Amino acid sequence: MTPTTTSLPALTHRPHGIEHPYATSADQRVPVTPEAGQSVRLGVVARPDVTAVTCEWQDLSTGATMLLTLAPATASAADAAALAGGDGHLAAAQAAQLEADGGWSVDTPALVAGTRYRYRFLAEATGAEGEGTPRVEPPTPWFDVSAAEWSQEGGDLVLAGAEGSRSRLVPGSVEWLRDADGVRRVRFALRLDPHEHVVGFGERYDAVDQRGSALDAVVFEQYKSQAAHGRTYLPMPFAHVVGGAGWGFHVRTARRTWYDVGASQPDLLVVEAALGGAPHERLEVALYDGAPDEVLRAFGDEVGRAEELPAWVFRLWASGNEWNTQRLVMERMDSHQELDIPVGAVVIEAWSDEEGITIFRDARYEVTPDGAPHGADDFTYPPEGAWPDPRAMIDELHARGIKVILWQIPLQKTEHDLGPDVPQDSQVLADGRAMVASGHAVREADGSAYHNRGWWFPQALMADLSTQEGRDWWTAKRRYLVADLDVDGFKTDGGEHAWGHDLRYADGRRGDEGNNLYPVHYARAFGDLLRAHGKAPVTFSRAGFTGSQAHGLFWAGDEDSTWEAFRHSVTAGITASACGIVYWGWDLAGFSGPVPDGELYVRAAAAATFMPVMQYHSEFNHHRLPLRDRTPWFVAETHDDPAVVDEFRRYAHLRERLVPYLAEQAARTIASDRPLMRGLFFDWPDDSAVWDWPGQFLLGDDLLVHPVTEPGASTWTTYLPAGDWVDAWSGEALAGGTTVERPTPRDIVPVYCRAERWAALAPVFEG
Repeated sequence: MTPTTTSLPALTHRPHGIEHPYATSADQRVPVTPEAGQSVRLGVVARPDVTAVTCEWQDLSTGATMLLTLAPATASAADAAALAGGDGHLAAAQAAQLEADGGWSVDTPALVAGTRYRYRFLAEATGAEGEGTPRVEPPTPWFDVSAAEWSQEGGDLVLAGAEGSRSRLVPGSVEWLRDADGVRRVRFALRLDPHEHVVGFGERYDAVDQRGSALDAVVFEQYKSQAAHGRTYLPMPFAHVVGGAGWGFHVRTARRTWYDVGASQPDLLVVEAALGGAPHERLEVALYDGAPDEVLRAFGDEVGRAEELPAWVFRLWASGNEWNTQRLVMERMDSHQELDIPVGAVVIEAWSDEEGITIFRDARYEVTPDGAPHGADDFTYPPEGAWPDPRAMIDELHARGIKVILWQIPLQKTEHDLGPDVPQDSQVLADGRAMVASGHAVREADGSAYHNRGWWFPQALMADLSTQEGRDWWTAKRRYLVADLDVDGFKTDGGEHAWGHDLRYADGRRGDEGNNLYPVHYARAFGDLLRAHGKAPVTFSRAGFTGSQAHGLFWAGDEDSTWEAFRHSVTAGITASACGIVYWGWDLAGFSGPVPDGELYVRAAAAATFMPVMQYHSEFNHHRLPLRDRTPWFVAETHDDPAVVDEFRRYAHLRERLVPYLAEQAARTIASDRPLMRGLFFDWPDDSAVWDWPGQFLLGDDLLVHPVTEPGASTWTTYLPAGDWVDAWSGEALAGGTTVERPTPRDIVPVYCRAERWAALAPVFEG
């Protein structure tokens, strides 16, 4: 039943708001933790019939009270910019997330250090029909706030590990932010030498060398334009410092951290970390000395590293968000076969009802009212349905040598998304009730179930995967997909939906330290499911954090089909790899927006051929024309450019021949901690010239790759570091330590092979 206006609270205020990491909500206090001398903007969301709002503000040290009058508010330009996503099927949902309709706000006087304040709100509303006197609403509860100050007292900063790097700590730089209740943050400075470069902080899209930048580490779903906003799905509080003796650091926390990497003061790297609010806090920072591979090895020893995955993961992956029937999937795979374009895996995203993501759409079955898992024999599939025989489809794909990956998200839809007409005895609602009743839903601080505050799958329940019991409960409903239908892996999409510092997890963590770990648990859950049935733990994630190194494959997330996004994706691969992510790829040529033209598509496919994961994917477009498939033949048809198919085919076959090298080098990477896709600074840390060529990388030990990321380029210049090299396309021998230029028609990506390995690798390029 829809509540009446007057049954809703007149005013809503949450000091932390929705807890979007980069934008404020209309019901929020800004800043949440004010510093001494700052005023605070207090916001409320009011019911439509509210006509006036006041704030009763009290100074508890003196007992003085004042009334502050709130005014209607609108979203700030900064908040609007924080939500920018551009064109795409999710852009409108993101932009609407923080609508300020009904928002009111006021600024308080400046806060004094050591003083406690409290405040509450009062409202007047339109009287009943025929009454001229406004109705006074009951006041909100009281809220407390105090001003925080930076102090050199408040906790212990422990520098662990390398003796040589401890001298990097700037004396007197350690400060603690304390309010009346506890210690909220710590900051400290590490010295940077003039010639040093800083690489890391997880997957970063804007630059390989972060010196001169200010950034943070918090898991966040930025729908496209990650580089422009400086955000990432896969952050880590870890970085290399390259260019001198070599060192690195890891802030041992899962809470949010911030970094000023010489942006404010060129010779200082300032680190700031959120803390738990206890009266006395502690933060550990691991310091490592050595070359980049030695630093990465020490980090991997702490947080885990990848395991070898089967060679088939290096074959071409094919995907389209609108391949939502068995017929469409098989037609796409038939086209691959007919056009002689080998494919190793198909990712089927739109297979389920997208309610609980456990059942093929159109399947017939009996609801289990207690949310118990189904088995394969519980389902029948109507011949006229979307998926008339999933097992036969998977068997046929396997017979063709194609592995099958199914899409997942760790959310369970509710009436909010499904609409009021969803039957109360439906499986999705039964599963949701069971999740909450059994304690396997992430909870709010008051013990109620958390409902997703983000803009994708809004208000959905979120599975608590922080414990083995919770992971097993969630994956049990998907067990039949592996055990009976023989699915080979899962695209573990999402993972960024935990917003709230005071959420509660079953492992005892609060949200402020558990939210960033959520995608790590998520990939682990599905990896364990696959292992339990004799399968390799092939998960394909976009979100992650420290510890994700040990869990499956990753891709760079949502991006447009633009040259700019192409360049940023190359950067993302180099930086993610520098943090220990071995199996990494991207949606070649982008997945969103108009279909890329032949030049961008072929250039991107050529580059992806020489990356750890090669895959194409396209965004959901509501089945509207024109279609947005990224299959090579559809790109060719869309732009009347038939050569695209021939050029893509050539690279797909080359990729097949490259698989043994990739498998060999992945094993070597895992043993040596020298990334599979690695920036040149790993092998030539003392060569200052490599920093002038950030778009180049090594694929394994022997292939140097320099993607052409500008339109219309007929030649491309590459820097060859010290050593003897061979142009992989011409066979020309070249000396290192200089730049070389070669012709680059669109079907050529510059690749140079170490001379000593050329005899073994030449056949890869001869097809």
